Amino acid sequence: MPDADENRCRLCLVTTADTNIADFRPLLDAALGGGDVASLIITGGGNDLQTIAEALVPIAQAHDVAALVLNDTRIAGRARADGVHVDTGPADLQAAIDAFHPDKLVGAGGPRTRHDAMVAGEADPDYIFFGRLDGDNKDGIFPKALNLATWWSSVFVIPAMVMGGGSINSVTEAAGAGIEFVALRDAVWRHPAGPAAAVREANRLLDAVRREAA
Repeated sequence: MPDADENRCRLCLVTTADTNIADFRPLLDAALGGGDVASLIITGGGNDLQTIAEALVPIAQAHDVAALVLNDTRIAGRARADGVHVDTGPADLQAAIDAFHPDKLVGAGGPRTRHDAMVAGEADPDYIFFGRLDGDNKDGIFPKALNLATWWSSVFVIPAMVMGGGSINSVTEAAGAGIEFVALRDAVWRHPAGPAAAVREANRLLDAVRREAA
């Protein structure tokens, strides 16, 4: 993942679980052209994850966005992704790090407690993800995820990423708490003005928080 700016929270985008490649490719290209995005987490849901990854990884990389495949190092390798996002436990996380570091990125998802997060952190992933990838069913960030990510960012060097809410405005919660990265899903793909407008607005809000903190 691109480096975190210590004064600026950055965006990560998460694909939808029901990604239709033909429909989604132009949406992704538009979103990534809308402003600063650090990374893209590619999920498959009930679809063919390898086919989806092979279609979306080149789009992300063309925009200098790190493409991470959910929970499958083999597919990540075949699709030439930049890394993998692992939320299936410490053993799988360690296996991914052993396979991918130092050349590729490995993100750790799924911690529900401080202890879980510290166990994940011992493996030295590139970031710790708080919340669920589909945890954007409320406008704001899920409070427990926000609290854990805020604590982690205040104590540890490994960057934190938190799942944002269903509203673009939720990015201000993450930025105001000093969290390094905030992930968005439906807030971008279902934005009434389109994904490019959503990414532009999210970056505008993140820039505003940084200016206020300066």
